[in-house]
Amino acid sequence: MVMDQENSISQEAQAYKTSSESGIVVSPNNAHLPVVQPRDNRKSRLLRWLPAVLLLGALSAGGAGYYWWERLHPSLPIGISYGNGRIEADEIDIATKYAGRIAELGTDIGDLVSPGQVVARMDTQDIQQSLSKSEATARQAQKAIDEAQANLVQQQTQQRLAEQEIERTRTLLKSGWATKELMDQRQQQLDGANAGLTAAKARVLQTEHALSAAQHDAAFYRVQIADNALVAPKRGRIQYRLANIGEVLPAGGKVFTMLDFSYVYMDIYLPTAEAGKVRVGDDARIVLDAYPDHPIPAKVSFVANLSQFTPKTVETKSERDKLMFRIRVRIDQDRLLAHSDAIRSGLPGETYVRWDHSVGWPAKLESTP
Repeated sequence: MVMDQENSISQEAQAYKTSSESGIVVSPNNAHLPVVQPRDNRKSRLLRWLPAVLLLGALSAGGAGYYWWERLHPSLPIGISYGNGRIEADEIDIATKYAGRIAELGTDIGDLVSPGQVVARMDTQDIQQSLSKSEATARQAQKAIDEAQANLVQQQTQQRLAEQEIERTRTLLKSGWATKELMDQRQQQLDGANAGLTAAKARVLQTEHALSAAQHDAAFYRVQIADNALVAPKRGRIQYRLANIGEVLPAGGKVFTMLDFSYVYMDIYLPTAEAGKVRVGDDARIVLDAYPDHPIPAKVSFVANLSQFTPKTVETKSERDKLMFRIRVRIDQDRLLAHSDAIRSGLPGETYVRWDHSVGWPAKLESTP
């Protein structure tokens, strides 16, 4: 009986060996032996083809990248230099002239503003009260002027009467009909009238000066009220709002930061060999990554006289070759105003500078309307 069991086990093991070689799993009656799993031939085939697929993908990506690089970076003739940067616009801070509380905001982030447009107002109740006081003082000074002028007329009348009386007394004195004492009295009356007339004229001048001072005070308070209305100095777009209604700001406190649409530029850096040939006024083209098919005409407005990224003084030619100079190209102001709704700050792109005027622009860099 023991021999029969051993023969049975030997036959099952032989069956397992045969089935495993053929890739078929045979379920034995006695499940005490390990089961042999079949090979995954499809996975093996995929692993063999994987390097080829990756290589093909890399070649395709490289070809596509080269195509776009060629599209965005056309071959340049000698006489045109290239650099990359970001389009920028001058930032203008709209700030308070006097300390105070913000009473009103008339615009917000992203809004277009025009020159002279009121973007915020400060609380001016205290200045309004001071203005009312100055205006009342001016009215009071005007009344004083009217009174002083009336008094002047009175003094002029008395002075003329004193002159007439002294002339009559002088005539009577010659004929003996008047005394010397009466003549002295008439002379004193005339001197008093002349002094009163002088005082009346001085009083008129004093009241006129008082009126002028009150009017200047009132004008000063009006200027303060006008200065507390914050206005946009130029056409542009609100970039940041730095304060809110009700906040108390010191003198010079910033409320908005706006972009000046009349000054849009891009800074690039060129090596010494190329920067030394660039002159202010040279033609340039700006190509933004967002609009690769629309080159923007510009002009060189600044060439740095100091190098960047390297020491100020170098001795060897290899070090001098590493010098980079900042070049600024600026877009024409009239063109900017005509396309103000499309101006964006911070967009990356490239700038092409033509320092050889005999070289024509490539077709890809011809300016568009």
